[in-house]
Amino acid sequence: MKLGRPRKIKSAAHMVKLWEQYKQQCDTNKVTVHEFSQRLSGFVSTELVKPITYTIEGFCHFVGFVRAAFYEYYDKNPEFVDIVKRIREECELDVRQKFETGQIPTQLSALWMSKYGYSSKTDTAHSGRVAVVNDPYDDLTAEELRKLTKAVKATKKTNA
Repeated sequence: MKLGRPRKIKSAAHMVKLWEQYKQQCDTNKVTVHEFSQRLSGFVSTELVKPITYTIEGFCHFVGFVRAAFYEYYDKNPEFVDIVKRIREECELDVRQKFETGQIPTQLSALWMSKYGYSSKTDTAHSGRVAVVNDPYDDLTAEELRKLTKAVKATKKTNA
């Protein structure tokens, strides 16, 4: 005897098909815009295609179940592990692409990308997980740095 509800998505292939349908819906999302036209002396409504980002939450809504069910039934299930990883990666790549192409306002980038582990803060602590780029001026003493700064300013004055 089975306990609980049966899964809505029966196979990984079925999930792939639903995921592709969801992405199509996101990419062709339509918004009705109302603008005043002086020429026509009235408001004009226009339907525009305004893509939205792919999210696991949006996919769950599209399929018709809650996010908790997605993680409970599919996230750790060996049959679905590849498609779930692909969904996560495509969500991240999609939002990055939409920021880089200006489809999403860049003011939202720090907030949105923080979901994927990105940060707009500078990490001053060095850990094994952070890539550190060595600055050639890091090893200079304070006195050497003052001399270098003074020399750069003098060069700018003579070139001006």
